[in-house]
Amino acid sequence: MYTELKKKIKDKSAVITVVGLGYVGLPIAVEFCRSGFTVKGFDTNVRRIRKLKKEKSYIDDISSGEIRGACRTGRFFVTGDDGVLRSSDIIILCVPTPLRKVKEPDISYIIYASRSLRKRMRPGQLIIVESTTYPGTTREVILPELEKSGYQLDRDFYLAFSPERIDPGNPRYDLTNIPKIIGGVTEKSTELGRLLYSRIIDRVVGVSDAETAEVTKLLENTFRIVNIGLINEFAMLCDKLKIDVWEVIKAAGTKPFGFMPFYPGPGIGGHCIPADPMYLSWKARTVGFRTEMIDLAARINRMLPVHVVKRIGRLLKSRGKKFDSARVLLVGVTYKKDVNDLRESPALEIIKILGRKKAAVVYHDPHIPYLDISGVKMRSRGLTPSLIKKQDVVLIVSDHSCLDYRMIARSAPLVFDTRDVFARNGITGDNIIKL
Repeated sequence: MYTELKKKIKDKSAVITVVGLGYVGLPIAVEFCRSGFTVKGFDTNVRRIRKLKKEKSYIDDISSGEIRGACRTGRFFVTGDDGVLRSSDIIILCVPTPLRKVKEPDISYIIYASRSLRKRMRPGQLIIVESTTYPGTTREVILPELEKSGYQLDRDFYLAFSPERIDPGNPRYDLTNIPKIIGGVTEKSTELGRLLYSRIIDRVVGVSDAETAEVTKLLENTFRIVNIGLINEFAMLCDKLKIDVWEVIKAAGTKPFGFMPFYPGPGIGGHCIPADPMYLSWKARTVGFRTEMIDLAARINRMLPVHVVKRIGRLLKSRGKKFDSARVLLVGVTYKKDVNDLRESPALEIIKILGRKKAAVVYHDPHIPYLDISGVKMRSRGLTPSLIKKQDVVLIVSDHSCLDYRMIARSAPLVFDTRDVFARNGITGDNIIKL
């Protein structure tokens, strides 16, 4: 089995099925197809399947032209029928792993996918998990489920974990030039995974086991949440001290060693940074360890939407206004610039808080024509001088590159910039206040 599967990977005759065609799965499917493999995409989301069959993309990092090109090779197929798993040599799981409301891991999608796969397995398959999860999931949860099929690891199938590292909207790093980590439950599983990803990725790094690969991803985003939490707390301190935190960061960044700049903002978003460290925190508690630094950083970052609204309240008060008579325009509601991703966006919490304070809130985002998420239902307004002039505060939440910031600065009575985008573009004015 091992030798045959290795040969199929080398000559690209192996059939790959990607389970979950979201921000992680779709780029992987398209790239493997582009490299010469036959790829089948499986997803239970009917809307996604319909769009892909019409050769249309629904994520920013993959264009409709790329979908069209994949479909027209005759080697790219999409379906909602999990029977496709039986005809595949390699299955890559890219299903969601959200947090529950109590900040505990929800691996129900992984369990469901594993059960579906177990019922349709055949000998000679390699299964790779890309969904971010806590250390031990691949060996302790997925492996026992697959073994219920009667098949044996390293004899009939192979199992590995490879953490996704996609950074949506990043023009410099894509799937192919970000080094790939792979850790198998066995050495043969690691080697097959390393060989597979080396077909499309410049550098593939094998680690000793699946647990090491699982926790590597968690360390990467724990590093980020802790440093973002630190700089967000530092920004709140600088506000109290009446010091420009952005100038401080720029000055500190001149040191050629021992400092890495992180930047404050209105809160954290996306799937990775808010969720991944909480997976590690939860796992730590199961072995009697408390991750105090992670928990503190997460708590500080969750405070930022409240801090932003408090700052707006102070600005309104200085101009003789209260929330219940104020008009506020949010510019950018995605969790980061130049993407159409709303997952865990701090803008949603800011809108809710402003709503509870009876402020009249509207938003503009060229990537999000309407909002219908987490109890928020709104439509994007056209960003015109007329609309801007009517607002008491224009709040910059996501600093999309395509926006006319000079027009905003000219038209707005007051701007609260949480991203320092005006200064970065050389735009100044007494009406521009920075976080």
